[in-house]
Amino acid sequence: MIPIVITFVIAGIGVAIFHALALPLPWLLGPIIACLLAALAGVRMRGIKPVNDGMRTILGVAVGATFTPPLLMSMIGMWPTLMLIPVMVLCIGLIGVPYFQRLWGFDFATSYYSTMPGGLQDMLVFGEEAGGNPRSLSLIHATRVLVIVVALPFVLQGVWNADLSNPPGAPATSIAPAQLLLMVACALIGWQGAKAIGMFGASILGPLIVAAACALAGLLQHRPPAEAIWVAQFFIGMTVGVKYTGITMAEVRRDLAAGLGFCVILILLTLIFVEAVYGLGLAPGMEALLAFAPGGQAELTVLALIVGADVAFVIAHHVLRIFVVILGAPLFARLFKG
Repeated sequence: MIPIVITFVIAGIGVAIFHALALPLPWLLGPIIACLLAALAGVRMRGIKPVNDGMRTILGVAVGATFTPPLLMSMIGMWPTLMLIPVMVLCIGLIGVPYFQRLWGFDFATSYYSTMPGGLQDMLVFGEEAGGNPRSLSLIHATRVLVIVVALPFVLQGVWNADLSNPPGAPATSIAPAQLLLMVACALIGWQGAKAIGMFGASILGPLIVAAACALAGLLQHRPPAEAIWVAQFFIGMTVGVKYTGITMAEVRRDLAAGLGFCVILILLTLIFVEAVYGLGLAPGMEALLAFAPGGQAELTVLALIVGADVAFVIAHHVLRIFVVILGAPLFARLFKG
């Protein structure tokens, strides 16, 4: 129980420091950075997985609540950029697998599942079943999410002058209690229903689907309040930072360095695709960056909500990326190996 309390205290200190220094996204980046530094100092930390998953349902409801008939019609026009997602995943695989195998000496399974920009938990399961090193996989994917999520806010501010101080929703006191209860119902029913049928990303996609159905029916008329989004950010940030718990210097020298090098490759590939999308006039630059950045779906959803980006555009591309990676990973692993 003590590591959990320590984790909450460390994450809370991170939030306080970020607030005091007026740094962007204190509720998300504060816990990430504080927990990372504590892990490197040897502090033992733990999260509470059911609570962490539960917090992700808030984001699912937030995205689902934005779906309206006009918005759905606009998604039909996304097909040119959606078609680029599988191409980007293929490019990442063709570059990443040789990078990890030849430059860092990882076995094929570890190299392949370290390369795929899917969910950390899914890639850990697939990679471990294929004989990969789960510790290396965990550290490399945590590093990918960390670098992307920490770098993006500064890029959004520097290039587009995005206002990251915007509240991600209305105050809870301004939303009718019936609407708040409906949000809770969408979150729980969607999460548990999606989990029961084995849907990937159940904690986000299940609530998203149920909330979208309620929004389209005219029942759900608000996004979750700002306070709920801030709490979700806190737990998501803490979860990313805690992944580094127990890291050793040997792992820092190899796995963390390999992960950071791969992040440079991912950033360069992302910039190429974003420039192509923007240059061809297929999407605004900020939306293109948020949609193609290979970070965590939950973290990028938070960013899209806060900066006022086209959330449907961003989430559609990330859902497709995760779908392609998860369904295609076992199949393409055999093809790559062969």
